Amino acid sequence: MCGTCGCGDGAKARVTNLQTGEEDVMEHDRSESDGHFHTHADGTRHSHSHDRHHHHDHGEGDDRHHRENGAHARPVTLETRVLAKNDALAAKNRAWFAGREILALNLVSSPGAGKTTLLERTIRDLKDDLPLFVIEGDQATAHDGERIRAAGAPAVQVNTGTGCHLEADMVAKGVSQLRPGAGSVLFIENVGNLVCPALFDLGERAKAVIFSVTEGEDKPLKYPNMFAAAELMILSKIDLLPHLDFNRAAAIAYAREVNPGIKILQLSARSGEGLESWYGWLRTQRDAVKEEAFSGAAAT
Repeated sequence: MCGTCGCGDGAKARVTNLQTGEEDVMEHDRSESDGHFHTHADGTRHSHSHDRHHHHDHGEGDDRHHRENGAHARPVTLETRVLAKNDALAAKNRAWFAGREILALNLVSSPGAGKTTLLERTIRDLKDDLPLFVIEGDQATAHDGERIRAAGAPAVQVNTGTGCHLEADMVAKGVSQLRPGAGSVLFIENVGNLVCPALFDLGERAKAVIFSVTEGEDKPLKYPNMFAAAELMILSKIDLLPHLDFNRAAAIAYAREVNPGIKILQLSARSGEGLESWYGWLRTQRDAVKEEAFSGAAAT
């Protein structure tokens, strides 16, 4: 359950290995695993572990209870608990990737921005040079996962049901089925959403946000957390610029206003314009992963 938007209560994520057809169903009802939670009149959601005493006298009595017991009795928000659990699992994913020199990238965007199309073109162009693997996230269907597989890369489809984002345990389950080899590139295509994926670390080396010119140029200002969390922004579908009323300079300026250090690439997966810069960035990142692994081994 996402403590930010309330999605996914009782959701079951389905992980499908598109090579073998093997399926795993993951329970995502945190109302039990994270303790009892309740909602106050102001809409605040609190979580309380069942192994601690909690006095359910709201109002003045509730305030007195918390004052008398101090910080120990302060309710912990459900969102904080969920994110802390996810971060711990993400750290394990990151260590697993680092130990195998795997470049893991978290691709995020609004629905329809062109993530899957970019991956298809990338796979067709690079599959003979780089070992590429994909974890494909959607609420339902394996349509995009099958497109990825048809392009020539092993893929695992993760369907989140009512969930609006991937989480670290879903990625771990996907990796256990996908089994990417040492030195490979793992693309994690997140569910189309520019809100919650900004909060959930998957263990990736970097987030790359795909921003289509078919969207408003002020998207970075409307969704600042995502653009602030991303290392790379890909301005996609630039072949359509002559047909659109889109201020490219303003879009880039807004992204840098939110994140001055963000790297920006402009490309079209259809025409091929700008793809060499994207491929160069991928190779640079993969080389950096290998160098860091070598440096770490030498230091020990």
